[in-house]
Amino acid sequence: MGKYFGTDGFRGEANVNLTVEHAYKVGRFLGWFYGKNHEDGKAKIVIGKDTRRSSYMFEYSLVAGLTASGADAYLLHVTTTPSVSYVTRTEDFDCGIMISASHNPYYDNGIKLINDKGEKMREDVIGEIEKYLDGEMAELPFATREKIGCTVDYAAGRNRYMGYLMSLAIYSFKGMRIGLDAANGSAWSLAKSIFDALGAKTYVIHAEPDGLNINNGCGSTHIESLCELVKREHLDAGFAFDGDADRCLCVDENGNVINGDHILYIYGCYMKERGKLVDNKVVTTVMSNFGLYKAFDAVGIDYEKTAVGDKYVYECMSKNGYRLGGEQSGHIIFSKYATTGDGIITAIKMMEVMLAKKKTLGQLASPVVIYPQVLKNVRVTDKTEAQNDADVRAAVEAAAEKLGENGRILVRESGTEPVVRVMVEADSVETCEKYVDDVIEVIKNKGYVIG
Repeated sequence: MGKYFGTDGFRGEANVNLTVEHAYKVGRFLGWFYGKNHEDGKAKIVIGKDTRRSSYMFEYSLVAGLTASGADAYLLHVTTTPSVSYVTRTEDFDCGIMISASHNPYYDNGIKLINDKGEKMREDVIGEIEKYLDGEMAELPFATREKIGCTVDYAAGRNRYMGYLMSLAIYSFKGMRIGLDAANGSAWSLAKSIFDALGAKTYVIHAEPDGLNINNGCGSTHIESLCELVKREHLDAGFAFDGDADRCLCVDENGNVINGDHILYIYGCYMKERGKLVDNKVVTTVMSNFGLYKAFDAVGIDYEKTAVGDKYVYECMSKNGYRLGGEQSGHIIFSKYATTGDGIITAIKMMEVMLAKKKTLGQLASPVVIYPQVLKNVRVTDKTEAQNDADVRAAVEAAAEKLGENGRILVRESGTEPVVRVMVEADSVETCEKYVDDVIEVIKNKGYVIG
């Protein structure tokens, strides 16, 4: 990760640590960088945004930078991150930009960069952008006269993406009663339109964005109101998206949450039954629940574990040709259909399994018994030194040995803070607490804890 760009773009509070000047300079660099690949110096770059008030401000700043460097900027307007990825890779764009801070509150925002294959941009290009932001490069030339770029209304690209999603549904949703929580974000108009077109009777909540209410007590990070809706209206299922709709969590017919681990199990089993699971493997992260692995073991499905972050999940999938991977948070990648997590595709695919198997989500997810989990963060003087300390490692190994096959312990560094995270999963919360506290006590006794 760089100084500005993390695993999911350049993110921060709008006009505090992510400013219009940053956006303008990102636009200037991208317009110049990709313009070098064209004889006429004109790059084609597509932009989408979520519903935050500041997204318009950053859109205009990016457009100013792009066109000043000679690029043409194509505007998808309010749309999802996966739609930008889809349009970029299918419609001959040099790169794509999504303005969103995903599941963060409205006052944050972010700039996500997507390469021409619809994937996250290469680290070496990100590194060059950061040099330009820090003034470590010479000033870039401005386009003049007829070489100045133009802005193009490209809502048609978003419509084609919606058509693509509808084409992925192999069953009609007629007769199905479905709840949708749009998080007052990017999915607020897309999800209902798609599910209605596929025949479902939809019950939509949190689809009235005002620029300030994105993710506010709603969406995949606050799924309680969707659970209540499904129970109250006796719906077949519910789907909750985050601010830019690259995640989806589900609610079963009883109002229970079906998280990303359940989704990986449900679709992994469905793929295995049809002989579609490449190398019999599903890609997870180290934070997937112990219960998922027990359920996979029971049905004979193998798995990979990556570092936390959809970036690492996709890299593993791409390198090995795997078709299914994701995170507990609902960031699920179906690599046959998309190069990023796509919440609406996830919802469509869950509907497909329900209809194909003639089972409810609750029935499909029931073999996954989620183990209690306790995660505590410890602020330390040196996270690498603390994690590698011989006594700390001995305490972790002792806990792992005592947990045996009935649990697990994971100690890892935060990627952004001076924090060590200690997590235990076991058959009871009390057991989890005991072993987490045992390790933290050793970290304290060795003098690593701040405060």
